[in-house]
Amino acid sequence: MPPTPTDPGTRHRIRLMVLAMTAFIVNDTLIKVVSENLPAGQLILVRGLMATALVWAVTRVSAGAVPVRHVFGRWVLLRTLLDALATITYLISLFHLPIANATAINMATPLVIALLAGPVLGQRVGARRWLLIGAGFAGVLLVVQPGAGGFNAYAWLCVLATLFNAARDLVTPRIAGEVSSMGITLSTTLGVTVVAALMTAADGGFAPISTLQWGQLAAAAVFLAAGHGLTIAATRGSDLAIVSPFRYSALVAAVALGWLVWGEVPNLLAWGGIALLIASGVALLRLRRG
Repeated sequence: MPPTPTDPGTRHRIRLMVLAMTAFIVNDTLIKVVSENLPAGQLILVRGLMATALVWAVTRVSAGAVPVRHVFGRWVLLRTLLDALATITYLISLFHLPIANATAINMATPLVIALLAGPVLGQRVGARRWLLIGAGFAGVLLVVQPGAGGFNAYAWLCVLATLFNAARDLVTPRIAGEVSSMGITLSTTLGVTVVAALMTAADGGFAPISTLQWGQLAAAAVFLAAGHGLTIAATRGSDLAIVSPFRYSALVAAVALGWLVWGEVPNLLAWGGIALLIASGVALLRLRRG
């Protein structure tokens, strides 16, 4: 029998997804603050090294050595590549967009997953669920409010990151059940770090890093590692059409932190979009597979 939003296992994965999105937004906020004074490649590299070391240490303490095949398996490596591409394209766009706008664009990921879940994973997406996901995307548009002058090249780069995100999540269920989540997380942080190292080498060197920036990057690494682990746990073995829409919860955190850190206050249309996003998420939770 296929999973439903009311199954205990599905509810647990939904909670994990909400926690993951919150962790990612805190990470994004810290990185965006640091990006005002450091090159993109360098800060992603430093954060990646810290996150990799943290994941490795936690893995050693909790589960012992991770088999090499868990980190470098075929599907794990493909997921790592897609995640690295998604991370780099998203962060570059984030550095040039308000955090709520970048987050909202990224919230189109469930739409792409819902569109591809049928042909790729053989999952059935009912008409009512599709309408609810569409309503959630309408909420995203109300928040972003794209116009001829506002939907710039960095916004399109953010859309590309969204496509990479969806492809990554569709690959995740293909990974064998014996592969540990920590192994996948370690592979992911390593992949992003390698790409960032190449970017830093192309930039031609390191800029000085202050004590405060070291602390901000260390904190970002902690939240990043937590977000990756929670996302993997939320999507593995789950019905993506049910769990993935709860990525919308990230928008609430993004709006709140955008206001606290940069004084960005959503207008009336944006608040309406947030309400629509939350309403569609709750309805998806209650809706059984149609």
